[in-house]
Amino acid sequence: MQAIIDIGSNSVRLMIWADDFYKRVNTTRLGEGLALSGKLKPEAIARTAQAVKAFAEEGRSLGAPVHAFATAAVRSARNGADFCAAVKKLCGVEVDVVSGEEEALLGLSGALGAEADGGIIDVGGASTEVCIRRGGKIVFSVSLPVGAVRLYDKCGEEREKLLAEIGAKIAPLGGALPVGKTYAIGGTGSTLASVLLGLEAYDAQKIQNFYMPQAQISALADRLLSLTVEERKAIKGMDERRADIIAGGALLLGEIVKKLSLGGVYASDRDNLEGYCYLRGLK
Repeated sequence: MQAIIDIGSNSVRLMIWADDFYKRVNTTRLGEGLALSGKLKPEAIARTAQAVKAFAEEGRSLGAPVHAFATAAVRSARNGADFCAAVKKLCGVEVDVVSGEEEALLGLSGALGAEADGGIIDVGGASTEVCIRRGGKIVFSVSLPVGAVRLYDKCGEEREKLLAEIGAKIAPLGGALPVGKTYAIGGTGSTLASVLLGLEAYDAQKIQNFYMPQAQISALADRLLSLTVEERKAIKGMDERRADIIAGGALLLGEIVKKLSLGGVYASDRDNLEGYCYLRGLK
C-alpha cells in the first residue's frame, strides 16, 4: 500500500494505492496570484500545507508510506522552497518538486501505462503539459507556462484577452503532430467530460475513455464564458470548486486540440498520480 499526494496549483490530491485504490481532493488554490507576483501567498502556503498534513495523516493511519510531489506552482515560484519547508515542518513530509518534462512523463505514464503509444494534454492550474510517445519512445514533450489559474489571474474572463494569451503560450506546439490516441488528463479535462456527460456525481468509470470532439470542447468553452460563476455551479457535472477557472481552462484545451489538428481527445481519470507510482517503482 502507498499514499501518494499530488500538490498542484489548484488542488491537493491523495491516492491510496493498494489492491484497489481511491482518490480524494482538496481545492486549496496554491497558485492563486502566482502569475502576477511570481510568489506563493503566505495564506495559500498555509492552507495547502494543512491539506498535505491531513492527507499524510490519512495515509499513515492506514499504514501506508507517504510520498508527495509538487508541480508547476512550487517549481516556478520564487518562494517554492518556503512551501516545501513549511510542509516538512508541519508533518515531516519531504516534497519532491518535479520538473516540467518529468511532469509530462508522469501524466503520460499514468494515462497510457509504461509502453503504449499515444499522447496526453494536461491542463493544470499553472502549467500545461503535452507529451507524445510513438514506437515506445517519447517523440515530443513540453511544459507550457499556462494553465487555468494563471489564465484567470492574468485575463479574467475576457475571451479575446484569453485567446491572445493562449495563442502566445501554445506557439511552441508548432502545429500538427502525428499523435495517435490522445487523452486529456487532470481536473480541467475530467470536469469538462463530467459536464458533457451530464453526471449527477463524479464517476471515474464513465469519464475514462469518454471522447470529446474539439468542436464540443470549444462550444462548451464559449458557453461557460457566457455564464456567471453561480450559473456554472448549477450545471450538471460541474465541479463547483473549479467554476471560476473552468472557462479559461476549457478554452485552452480546445485551442491546443485545434493547434495539434486533432479531431478530439479522450478523457482520462488516470493521470500523474498513477504515473508517479509507475516511475518511482511504487506499484
